[in-house]
This record gives sequence, C-alpha cells and structure tokens, in this order.
Amino acid sequence: MIESFFAELPHGITLSCRAAGAVDAPLLLFLHGFPEGAFVWDALLSHFAGRYRCVAPNLRGYEQSSAPAEVEAYRVKHLVADIEALIAHCNRAAGRAQGAPLEALIAHDWGGAVAWAFAVQRREWLQRLVIVNSPHPATFLRELQHSPAQQAASSYMNFLCRPDAAARLAANDFARLWPFLTGRGGDEAAWLTEAVKAQYRAVWSAGLQGGLNYYRASPLRPPTADDRSLLKIEFPPEFVTVLVPTLVIWGEADIALPPTLLDGLDAYVPRMRLVRVPEATHWIVHEQPGRVAQEIEAALRA
Repeated sequence: MIESFFAELPHGITLSCRAAGAVDAPLLLFLHGFPEGAFVWDALLSHFAGRYRCVAPNLRGYEQSSAPAEVEAYRVKHLVADIEALIAHCNRAAGRAQGAPLEALIAHDWGGAVAWAFAVQRREWLQRLVIVNSPHPATFLRELQHSPAQQAASSYMNFLCRPDAAARLAANDFARLWPFLTGRGGDEAAWLTEAVKAQYRAVWSAGLQGGLNYYRASPLRPPTADDRSLLKIEFPPEFVTVLVPTLVIWGEADIALPPTLLDGLDAYVPRMRLVRVPEATHWIVHEQPGRVAQEIEAALRA
C-alpha cells in the first residue's frame, strides 16, 4: 500500500513523499523529473515494498513540497542537500545511523540530474545508482555545445525559461503540457489514461513555477543569439566522474534525449551497466514499469 508523509528537513525545506514498505527495511529512493511528480513511481514502490523501504519525494517546487520563489534556490547544490537530508530523515525513522548509505538512488529526467551530482558529491551515501533517461552532465554539455541535432531537440528548454512559461503551460487545461507526454503532437500514449491525467493535473494545479525554475537555474541549455555562455563551460573530470556501480536504462525513442548522449559515457561512469530499450520513449517508467523493475532487480543482486 502506498502511503504519504511530509519530511520536514533541518534546512527549512519540507518534501511531500510517497512511500511503501517497512520503515526499517533497506532504503530505496526514487527521484522524478519534469513535468512529473512522485506518483510516477507508484508501480515500482509497490513492486519493491516487500523487501525495501521505498520513498519517492516530490522534489522541491512540486506538488505540496516547499517551493522557494528564488531561482537560485533550485541550483543543484540545494537539491543535493535536500536528498542528503531526506536520507538522514529516513534513516532516523528506521533507527539507523543518519549517514547509513542507500541501497540505491533511482532517478529519471531532472531527478537524474540531481542523482548524477549526488553520486559524485556524496559517494559514501549510496551503494548504487540507477539512471533512467537522464543525460550525464558531461555528455549533455558536449552535445549541447557541438550537436545541432541536440540543440534543436533541447530548444524547448529555452521556452521553459521564459517569464510567462508557467501561465502559457497552464492555459486551456494545460494544453501546452500534454504534448510533453505524447511526443509533442504525436498520438495519445496508451499509458496516459484519464486516471493518470488526473494525477498529473493534481501536481500541475499545485503550481508549475517550481519545476520551471530547475531550467532557469541550470546553465545547461541550448545557446541562443543572445546567450552563448554555454560554449564557455567546462567540467573538470573529477567533478563529473561517478565511481559507484551504476545502471543506466535508456529508452532509445526519446525525442528530446537521443542515444548519442550515451556515446563516451563509460569514460565518466567506469562501473556502468547500460541497458538500451529501442522501442521505449522518455516515459519508459510509465510504458514499461515491469522492465524497469526487472533491470533494477538485477542491479540490486549484483
């Protein structure tokens, strides 16, 4: 059974969370992306609840979690601090040492951006990392700097940074948001039932600006005629090399994040197992939750 709770963190942020499994079981943490919410992990929370404590927070800015107004509050260092504090919160509830490591940090899209950073900066806090269709910062930077195809695929990011983006996305029952889930004009996705749409509406109706602030706070977005700052960014290897065992699951029909983002990834993630799913899109967690669970099971046994 899925339960809900609020994690009040010491640095003043509260995260609304969904969870399943015994409080004192080994911990799995699931991070969602944009324009999602914690509910997207429900099938996996239920799947693993027999052996693990499974927790999926609504990240800051989403649903009923704290939503600071300042863009700076959405920089990665603050998001990493949220996850560290949430792990400590869950460990205290379980009667464990606050710094006891996660069994796995499992993340998609923007949640993956946070997870990549966490795995570098807080390596001792996790046993393994699972990334689902979320680009590694080094390969994403490379493609944004040098690939016209990736620049075009990511052009929506600049729209999401507009000051009027939240209002435009919310208009007419979120008419501009649904195409993010259906291929931006493609056929209706089979998984996007009326019940799932209601879950998305509930998250979106709580406010969109927090989720959009992730894009505004990040320097990684396509260069424009007025902003070429991306072309000057460089990442020292030690800032982006992930040394924990990592499973990467990639739906190769992702129109925003094509498989070229996987080229050279092993240089930054030397302990990686890569699973390519040719027929899956960016929304593989919705499309094939059983396949995602199967691959995570294998990673947990490794």
